[in-house]
Amino acid sequence: MLTTFMRIKSIRNLKSLRGKTVFLRADLNAPIKGRIIKDDYKIVAILPTIRFLLRHNCRLIIATHLADGKATTKPIAKRLASLLDKKIKFAGDYNSGRLAKLREKMKAKDIIFLENLRFNSGEEKNDSHFAKELAKLADLYVNDAFAVCHRNHASMSAIKRYLPSYAGLLLEKEILNLEKILRPNQPLISIIGGAKIETKIALLNNLAKKSYRVLIGGALANNFIAAHGFKIGKSLADKASIKIAAGLIKKYKNIILPVDVIVAEKVNSDHAVFKPVNQVKKSEIILDIGPGTVKLFAHFLKTSQTIIWNGPLGYFENEHFKHGTMSIARLVATRSSGHAFGAVGGGETIQALKMTGMEHYIDWISTGGGAMLAFLGGEPMPGLRGIVK
Repeated sequence: MLTTFMRIKSIRNLKSLRGKTVFLRADLNAPIKGRIIKDDYKIVAILPTIRFLLRHNCRLIIATHLADGKATTKPIAKRLASLLDKKIKFAGDYNSGRLAKLREKMKAKDIIFLENLRFNSGEEKNDSHFAKELAKLADLYVNDAFAVCHRNHASMSAIKRYLPSYAGLLLEKEILNLEKILRPNQPLISIIGGAKIETKIALLNNLAKKSYRVLIGGALANNFIAAHGFKIGKSLADKASIKIAAGLIKKYKNIILPVDVIVAEKVNSDHAVFKPVNQVKKSEIILDIGPGTVKLFAHFLKTSQTIIWNGPLGYFENEHFKHGTMSIARLVATRSSGHAFGAVGGGETIQALKMTGMEHYIDWISTGGGAMLAFLGGEPMPGLRGIVK
């Protein structure tokens, strides 16, 4: 077991917690369709922190954003109440007078759930006035929203000027587990897929320095393949991204690319063909890694002591182009929990992993997508400032 090299101000170590009113910043940005929650994973993930605070007779004011700035958090509050088997008071707006009255009536273990933080324009502007109004509601601030710690928003950053601030149990676990990637047991094998290379430059630079091998797949690989001078047909890529890939190839010699690919002439095609990476026709689109690449990647994964995976390796939403991603998902799951420490993050990556039914074998599934990229890439994390050192 690795020891932490970051100091975390955790509620676990707070001696004067009992009976406090806590502003709990959660990330409960669950997918909602017609007020029905499609996946409550993030809601379930924060339950240990809530239960810990309730055991200490705290009053809780819980706040979250939703990606849809116009969507209400009422379904989230309702689902949380069901999971806790506890009544939760929903505050329908950010009227300071009304919130103050609700706060005055709170008793030990009461919970107030706030409306979507992005209903207030001050949230995304990191507005001090809005942060101060939120801070007036509580005695201390607890951040358990790792997935938005890379955002410089009022409920993540400015609020900490006005309240003593601590990490929740989920945030603490995120940091402790992702630290194992930053200080890995070697060999570290990094698997990076997805589409947008510009969002992963810092991650690729940082992980390439620490990894024995960096395995590249998905649409991301198209840029690297093109940078080597091979034809990629109508595959997703652009000149700026190809130039970035060329620079990374020149700088790092441990980047491993697909040796064969699955192609089709249309994204929604049911006719898939696998071929060597240097034989892609002008009319074809690369939509998955091929069996030879899976075998090559498996060779490196079998040597790993630490694994980090972010980004699918193909267009896995289509039955005909999911096999590369599914194969690597199973390999990562098989290697994790004993043989190596395995961490996975990113919404699509987790979605793909769940399709295998083997997600419970992974040592750590991060709740953060962009935040995980930022943390592992050494980028600024405003939400951690003053809480993690």
